[in-house]
Amino acid sequence: MNRIALFLILFAFCCSLYAQKKDIAYYLPDNTYDSNITSPEDYLEHQVGEWHVSHDQLVAYMKVLAEQSDRISLETYARSYENRPLVLLTITSPANHKKIDQIRENHRKLSTSKAGAAMDTKAMPVIIYQGYSVHGNEASGANAALLYTYHLAAAKSSQVDKILENTVVLLDPCFNPDGMHRFAGWVNMHKSYNLVGDNESRELNEVWPGGRTNHYWFDLNRDWLLLAHPESRGRIRNFQKWKPNILTDHHEMGSNSTFFFQPGIPSRTNPNTPARNQELTQAIAEYHAKELDKIGSLYYTQESFDDFYYGKGSTYPDVQACVGILFEQASSRGHLHESTNGEFDFAFAIRNQLKTSLSTLQAGYELRKELLDYQKSFYQNALKEADKDAKKAYVFSSQYDPARLRHFIEILLQHDIEVYRANQSIKAEDLLFSKEGTYFVPTDQAQYKLIKGIFEKQTTFRDSLFYDVSAWTLPLAFNIPYAATSSLPGGSKVSLKDLPDPSFETLKSDYAYLFEWDNYYAPKALYQLQKHGLRTKVANQDFSAKTATGLEAFRRGTILIPVQNQLLTSEEIFKLVKKASDDNGIRFYSATSGLTPNGIDLGSPNFSKVKMPKVLLIVGEGVTSYDAGEVWHLMDQRYQIPITLVDVLDFFQADLEDYTVVVMVNGNYSKLGKSAEKLKTWVQSGGTLITMRSAVNWAKGLGLAHFTPKTNKSSSNNKGRRPYSKLSADRGADFIGGAIFEVKLDLTHPLAYGFRDETLPVFRKGTNFFELPKNRYAAPAIYTASPLLSGYISKKNLKTLSNSAAIITCRAGSGRVICLSDNPNFRAFWYGTNKLFANAIFFGNTINTGSMENVPMKKEK
Repeated sequence: MNRIALFLILFAFCCSLYAQKKDIAYYLPDNTYDSNITSPEDYLEHQVGEWHVSHDQLVAYMKVLAEQSDRISLETYARSYENRPLVLLTITSPANHKKIDQIRENHRKLSTSKAGAAMDTKAMPVIIYQGYSVHGNEASGANAALLYTYHLAAAKSSQVDKILENTVVLLDPCFNPDGMHRFAGWVNMHKSYNLVGDNESRELNEVWPGGRTNHYWFDLNRDWLLLAHPESRGRIRNFQKWKPNILTDHHEMGSNSTFFFQPGIPSRTNPNTPARNQELTQAIAEYHAKELDKIGSLYYTQESFDDFYYGKGSTYPDVQACVGILFEQASSRGHLHESTNGEFDFAFAIRNQLKTSLSTLQAGYELRKELLDYQKSFYQNALKEADKDAKKAYVFSSQYDPARLRHFIEILLQHDIEVYRANQSIKAEDLLFSKEGTYFVPTDQAQYKLIKGIFEKQTTFRDSLFYDVSAWTLPLAFNIPYAATSSLPGGSKVSLKDLPDPSFETLKSDYAYLFEWDNYYAPKALYQLQKHGLRTKVANQDFSAKTATGLEAFRRGTILIPVQNQLLTSEEIFKLVKKASDDNGIRFYSATSGLTPNGIDLGSPNFSKVKMPKVLLIVGEGVTSYDAGEVWHLMDQRYQIPITLVDVLDFFQADLEDYTVVVMVNGNYSKLGKSAEKLKTWVQSGGTLITMRSAVNWAKGLGLAHFTPKTNKSSSNNKGRRPYSKLSADRGADFIGGAIFEVKLDLTHPLAYGFRDETLPVFRKGTNFFELPKNRYAAPAIYTASPLLSGYISKKNLKTLSNSAAIITCRAGSGRVICLSDNPNFRAFWYGTNKLFANAIFFGNTINTGSMENVPMKKEK
């Protein structure tokens, strides 16, 4: 190769590198920066935006800044499932750092009744919580945090000094470490030095499940209220510790979009959010517009996104005297992207996120007094509203399942809601709550607005479209009886250490042990025994039995562990049973005889053998990763039952012989191809197939599930012309985006074991309705005649849903197919319906489906 050719190649290579690199002035204001503070470029050895930083690089740089700058302190507030640190930087003036605890305590007093009313906000700093990239593949936010933190640490500017004297910035550089790390690896490994923005590029199209979600494939931006994950629990500790005035949540959206900032769609603001919140949101928006106008970036407001669901990062603050702000930047997905707005690179996306971080800071500084006064008045007004509210407390209990009750109270306490243990029996809304195991939440407290958002049922709305779910009433999700009372009961305030944590004395038996299936962790306890080789059985009829503590009554679903003819000695079995009891807070009864005074004897054929489950979950392209992750999380984290994840493209080579259960969640399973016949053969040979939502239709198409879809029977869809502009809204209104309904259980059915009330709240999304089957024994859960409990559903969908089947069980050869019309594990907070899924795992193969085909049931005259 001659020298000229070599020079041209090197020149082209250098030009391609130069095209990617942006000078620091492209991003940051024209300031002088302290040379003793390491810049992102010097630390990374490349400019921000040239590569996607990994999470470990991000955290390491934040630690460097915290060491070098007296404006910054850093703490690790949580660990992700993959043990990555979540860090929070407190950024303010050095003088404020010296009295930071006093600043925080004084600020928190604004949210209390007596102390807050007397507070003078004139000299108080404003608290701004700025967070980035809760969706790991929306990485421009976290990368912008590098530059923003450097600016606050190193800028030698009197303006920055003034701002930090009057502001405490709580900076969370990445809400989702595991997802961000996963995504950075993907885009960096596929980056070309000659950048490619073609939409078909592998760099811009992640493989399943992508980097959006956390380790278990959950959307962490739906978990602010639900607190199912360590990332969220740590974040809410920070929020409640500080009670910020502004919270920002930096996201990305489709690449053909521009930039969005709130306010959102006015008609979809939650009615519990004060009007003043939206006024301040609009005032702050003026600062974002001004900053983006300077650099010519396009943007919009009051479209696409709403402020309704309090479980999102930008809406959770709105009900707590804080202004939550959502930013959505058009995503470059990788390092360059072609779009309808022209080609743009990662650096452009980062700059927009940085500019709105700076505009938020400026707005907080200039609107400091208004924000602090709003916070003060918010809580004063909330207490006045509570005083006028006829509902003085919400009362709740769970007599037979202290575990569910404990987890419910844990969530309330983490949201700084006061909870009391009742010292008397309480009657409310025709329900009688006995003193034992009853708790209540007074409405007359600072978190009155949030309490309403958690306990209220809402079925009427200004708008019929929702960006997310329309209902999340937590006691319904936990299947905990609750009611409002017009008088304040007597009781004592509880803390986390006061919560129910039952322990029982287990007596040794040489005959058998029994435990009931009510407790949330009963499946965990059962598997804990089975994995040691113990034979177990489940009762299919009620009975009473003689035990070491006397005569006890037992319900269907009770688990029997015989002592004799096991591989372990009676002493070894006793130790295992005692440990299972201690670990799970479950009472084990020591049976003294197999002859029972009432009902079936312990050797009855009405006790079915319960096999130790070996579960396979089909995952991969086409499968809804959220639903799959919810199954994985439930089995792995809560029940501690191993579950094998098999990719849909690898299913053809899986050896199914040892598996007892295969789970198919919502999704498109066309990628199974010819492997579908393999699965069909396995089911017909005795396997249990659990299908949810659209997977039910797939099973029907394969001839494994037998049911008839139930459809809207309107005479005509042509009722005159509609404006074209209404098309999207009309389609959206006909979809069930997420609401809560009531089903009626057949308590004698194995899928209903462990439930004591035949009515059960369930979550539903979508319009996959089932006709009642002709086989009257095959529908263990049916929607009631008036099923809506909370949320939005159109009138025609409500009519169709009424009296339809929620669950259908089918026989396929020697196997069973369980068809769930929706997802009982939704977002890991539907504790009340998890047992439906657990029962399908453990008892599915015991179901006697009858001999009749599951064709539609004829209506009785």
